[in-house]
Order: sequence, then C-alpha cells, then structure tokens
Amino acid sequence: MATGEAGPGGVRGESRPGRRLEETLRARLGRECVYVPSCRFGLYAALRHWCAPGGRVLMSPVNDDVILFVVLAAGLRPVQAPLRARDGSIDVDAVPEETWGTLSAVLTTNLYGNPDPAPALRARCDAAGIPLLEDAAHAIGSEVGGRPVGAWGDAAVFSLSKHVGAKAGGFLAVADPARREALERACEDLLAPPSPRADLAYAVRPHAEAAVRALGLRRAAWATLRLLGLTEREGIRMPLRPADLARAAKAAPDLTAYDSWVRVDLHDYRLRGGRLRLGRVARHLDRLDEVLERCREGTELLLSTPWAPPADPGRRPAGGGAQPLFRVPLLVEDRDAAIRALDRRGLPVGYLYDPPLDDYAGPGFTDPSPAPGAARWFARHALPVDPLRARRALRVLEECGARPARAPEGPGSSGG
Repeated sequence: MATGEAGPGGVRGESRPGRRLEETLRARLGRECVYVPSCRFGLYAALRHWCAPGGRVLMSPVNDDVILFVVLAAGLRPVQAPLRARDGSIDVDAVPEETWGTLSAVLTTNLYGNPDPAPALRARCDAAGIPLLEDAAHAIGSEVGGRPVGAWGDAAVFSLSKHVGAKAGGFLAVADPARREALERACEDLLAPPSPRADLAYAVRPHAEAAVRALGLRRAAWATLRLLGLTEREGIRMPLRPADLARAAKAAPDLTAYDSWVRVDLHDYRLRGGRLRLGRVARHLDRLDEVLERCREGTELLLSTPWAPPADPGRRPAGGGAQPLFRVPLLVEDRDAAIRALDRRGLPVGYLYDPPLDDYAGPGFTDPSPAPGAARWFARHALPVDPLRARRALRVLEECGARPARAPEGPGSSGG
C-alpha cells in the first residue's frame, strides 16, 4: 500500500489537478470532497470509516454486484431492502420495524439517477443513530427534497465514468468537514501506485473505441473477447464463486482479498491517477452541465412514452422538469426481445441488474429482502435507455412492437 509520503505522481505531486476537481464538485454540493479513482473505491473508504466490521448495511437488491462485494470487503453484512416496483427505489415503509435497530448504516443507490427517498431515510437513520451513505454514481445532477443527491448523507460517493464519461475517477463527499483529512489519509493508504502503462492505455482507449464503432466492429470485438475468455461476466452478473468468496471472508475487512470481484469492469479502480488521467477527467467535468441539459431533454421525451414508469411528483426537482437521468428505466413486457432489437440497431443496453442481489448471492452472503417480489419484477422489466439516444431507441421500440409493462402495487406484489 502507498503511504502518506507520496512521491512524484502521488497525491502531493498531483495536487493541482486533483484539488481543482475537488473544488468543482464542492461548489456544486456545498460539501468537502476527496477525489478518488473510482466510486467503488470511495464507497469502500466510507464504509470502513463509518462502520465497524461485523455491522449490517441496508442496501438495494437491484444494484451492481460490484457494490455487494465492496460491502463484503469492508467486513459488513449486506441487508437487502424491499423496493418500489415502479422505479426500483427503496420502500422505506416496507422495511420491517425490527430491522432498523440492527443496522450499522443505510446505503442508497439512486438507481439510474432516480433518487431514493433520502429525506425519509435521513430521518430513520437519525432516529437509529446510524450514518446514511449515498451512492450517487448514477445521480450527479439529480435532486430530492429540494437538495442535490449527495447532500443528504453523512457521506456520498460519485462516479465520473457515468454522466461525465471520463472512464475514470470519482468523489467522496462528506457532511462534516472535520472528517475530510482522515478520509483523505485512508484513501491514500489504499491507493495502488501510479502506472505509466495504465495511463497510456487510458489515453489510447477512446481512440480505439471510436475506431471500432466507425468500422462497425463492436459485435465482432465482443465475440473475440468472449472467445479468448477475456470477459468477466456470464450474462448480466459475474460468477459468484461461493467457495472463493467464503475464503475471502476470513480476511475481511480487506480490499485486496476481494480484488478479483471488486475490479470487474474497472481494473484501475484503486489506481493513483497521473497528470494525463486527471487532466482528461477535468476536461470532461467541465462539460458536465452541457451533458446534463441534453440528458434532461432526452429524459423528458422518454418519460412521455407508454413505456415510462408511473410519474411520481414527489421525486421531481423543485424547479420542475425531469431529473437528468443517467438512464431512463422504461418498463417493457418482453424486455429481452427489446434488448435484442436495440442491439441489432447498434444500441446495446447495459446497466442491467437481474436477478436481484439476494437471489444472486443467496442467504450465505446477504440477508434477503422481506418482500422480494417488487425488486424481481422491476429487475425483469426495466429497460435502461440512454437519454442521449432517446429518439433512436424509441423508433426501435415502436418498430419491434414492444408492449408496456404495468408495475404491480404493494411491496410484495408480483414475482415473489
């Protein structure tokens, strides 16, 4: 592990670009921020800071499996929450009353940019004397209760790989400025040393991806990766490897013991950034407001369609309009057929989280939701559409005859 005495390229050597990034987000949130190489890295640091090993963390079962492994790596027990079928957000009222007294923290997801009910969760956490941690990877620019997502919790983690499109970087934002220094030191100790080779690969990657798209080779490239065994997922979820996971638990809390799970899709998740990487991240961040405005336009269009989830006035921004969602989860009856139709038209669908984490990991590694039906229904029917490609996606859905799915009512409805 790195120490606080960072050499060239370390935190002290990269302080100017790193500090500039932190100041940019601090201006947006009104909170102290620590730049981190990824959202998952920042989440691990937050969990270790606020939660003693052996604690229990309430979280959403419709989430990236990487987040489950981050919680396990921190030496904590994931507790899956009941969800609302209409949008996949945590159903606060459906959490059993006896569960609140057993928790060490609550972790929101803000799935696709739809905010979880942070005001209600904040009140429950205050009553229980536990921290609220916000995963805002999908939700930079979203708000709830008149405040930005990320401004409700004791801490919040953001990704710059989503709206910003930087393919690297994130932030850990904290409510109490006095905690910033300790968190920065903790992150420093967890960072892997800088890698000129990784920085070069990071610089070349956008050009390689653009060439693949221009030549129409995207599907051939993925087929080649699968043939060579270089993909890390089987379908949507990565292989659980329960025997290996049980062995890793003996070392927890330990990020390195869980590295083979936590690094999936982002091997540089704990890599100390060099100037080349940080400079590019900063340039992408400068364009954030432009991207969010385009997302709002696409989101408004998608939410006006028959496949849109039911409107929820309580989750709209105070100034009106739609959230600048990272993806809009349209509700489609035959979701898999729609995915195939979109893929044939060069619109691949990502960020699917099916099955829910309690069905995926089982009771050996997580406490299952007390009312799993709504999460199963949402995970099976949600079709996350990029609002920046809204018009093209809608044409495909109309042409393939996709039928809307209607969300069941009640926390235990459908799919149980």
